[in-house]
Amino acid sequence: MSKSVDMVAKQFISGKEITEGLLNRVEAAIRCYDPCLSCSTHSLGQMPLYIEIHSPKGEIV
Repeated sequence: MSKSVDMVAKQFISGKEITEGLLNRVEAAIRCYDPCLSCSTHSLGQMPLYIEIHSPKGEIV
């Protein structure tokens, strides 16, 4: 799951803005690992998801 989120982040983060599209992509990557297919498809867009963007030095941007 961590590698999937990392790949999404590298592809869709540009700058400091966290867009709705980025949130959707990260959530979709996480949902791929949900063992309940029904939950993973019907819960899209409903789980509370908080994202922080960190610089290479680990600082929050």
